[in-house]
Amino acid sequence: MKRLFELLRNKYFLAVMAFGIWMLFFDRNDMLSQFEYRTEVKKLQEEKDFYLKETASVKKDLSEIDSNLNTAEKFAREKYFMKKDNEDVFVLVKPEKKKQ
Repeated sequence: MKRLFELLRNKYFLAVMAFGIWMLFFDRNDMLSQFEYRTEVKKLQEEKDFYLKETASVKKDLSEIDSNLNTAEKFAREKYFMKKDNEDVFVLVKPEKKKQ
């Protein structure tokens, strides 16, 4: 008990404790802020990965369209439901199952 009392009276220990408490809770870059920053970075990294995959997919589609006219026609029919003047297009949609 006496040792603890001496430790609490030590000015260096008090200065380090005050500095530590200030850095953990009151500073602009406290622990809560650091956690929020890491969460934001993780979310942005996931978005970056998603958009890189989408960009690669679009580049692949673009190279296929540029290489062959039949591929361009197939792409336009499947993705944008385009048709020739003398054709009819029927879009079939699967009904969703009702949740009970």
